Order: sequence, then C-alpha cells, then structure tokens
Amino acid sequence: MSVIHGLEWTFNTEAEKYEKMRPGYVPELYEDIFNYIPINKTSNVVEVGIGGGQATLPILKTGCYLTAVEYGSNLAELCRKKFREFPKFSMVTAKFEDFECDDNTCDLIYSASAFHWIPEEVGYKKVFNLLKSGGVFARFANHPYKDKEREEIHEAIQKIYSVYMPDTLSNDEYSENDAEKRADLAGKYGFIDISFKLYHRTRTFTAKEYTSLIGTYSDHIAIEECTRSKFFSEIESAIDNLGGKITIYDTIDLQLARKP
Repeated sequence: MSVIHGLEWTFNTEAEKYEKMRPGYVPELYEDIFNYIPINKTSNVVEVGIGGGQATLPILKTGCYLTAVEYGSNLAELCRKKFREFPKFSMVTAKFEDFECDDNTCDLIYSASAFHWIPEEVGYKKVFNLLKSGGVFARFANHPYKDKEREEIHEAIQKIYSVYMPDTLSNDEYSENDAEKRADLAGKYGFIDISFKLYHRTRTFTAKEYTSLIGTYSDHIAIEECTRSKFFSEIESAIDNLGGKITIYDTIDLQLARKP
C-alpha cells in the first residue's frame, strides 16, 4: 500500500473498524525483539502510532512502563479503554513530532506500521535522542500482497480499481532487498547493530470482510461515500462470483537498531 501524506487523519474516522480489521503481528517478531533487548518491569517503552493497539499487548505483558503516542483522538480513546487494566500504560494524544519526553530516558521505542507517516529525518533523530545509550528502536510493518494462487481474482479486482482508483498500481511483493534498504536508513542517524528480518503469513477473507479491511486504508477512506459504496459493492460481487473468498499474502518486516 503506497503512502499518501496528508491522509493521516483518515484512520481516526474509522477507529473501531480499524481496531477490528487491521491485523496483529506474529509471535516470532516479539521473540526477536526481546532477544535483542530484554524488557522487564523497570523498562521505559514508547510506542509510536498505537492505532488500534494491534502491537501493544505483547509489550504490555512484560510489565514495562508503556507510553503510547497517537495522533487520532478516537483511536487514542479506544486504546485508553482497551488497555485500562494495565496501570503502567499511558496514552498521549499527539503527533510523535510534538511528543514531549526527556532525552536519554527510553529503553525501547517501537512503531508498528506507522513510522512511515513521520518525516524520516525528524522521526529517526527524535527516536535516537529519546533512547538511552544501548536503547533500541524496533520498527515493523505489514505489507499485504495479492492472492498469489488465484490470478483471476486479482485481475477482476484490478479492473474495478482501474475505474474507481486508476492511479492505484498493483505493488510488487515486499522483498528482502526492500527490507534491507529500509533497515539501513537507521545508520544515517547514528544507530548501530542494525538488523532486519522478514515474516510471512496468509489471511483469508469473505467478500464483506475484505471490503471492511480495505475500508481502513487511508486513500480508500478519503473516497466520497457514495462512490466508495459502489466501488466496494463491485469488489464484493467480483469476489463472490469467484468463490466467495480472497487470500492476502502478508510480508512483515522488522528493523532493529541500537543507540551506541
């Protein structure tokens, strides 16, 4: 999914649907983070862009102090309620660029499918400054790809997109080379011990579930409601006419980097 800057606001308008439909992350990813930096009851952690809290619970279960930063007020309120049973959880409604925190105080800063909304130079520099020496930045993101086993579904959906979103191109599957290039960005800002890893999974949806999912994508939310309704109806019909199910092939990339 390409990033269209200026559409950050869109997710907040679909907070409940976003929380329900956006996926979490595989257990192996958290194991790799905790092997890289042990997190415990004394650790100070910041999550950049909590969204619907898809990546939050495994971190909270370590018993750490977790401060989540979220620009969308509806998403922030949803997560305040979602994690209210964790006394060390706190929620700040702000852009990360405006988030106030003392330098050299964080053991771990992480961001799940959100850091790409922050200007690179601003984001990496701020993370570096907030981390303690030896502290870690973990950035990870999910990259969905077409139903690789059923080209007819992909072609049918692409025809519909050519009418309603003609500027939307079908992206290549996220690759190891893509992950390495993105991970290496941290080196420009003083980070060391940089590493990356890819994880793979599939998710299968009914036609209705699939349009609920894409209804949480920023550029789709921005479409005028009447047009979006027709667009999604045609997608649902295409999937139903081709078996009623669609499978998405996800690649998740994890970038780990340490402050000297």
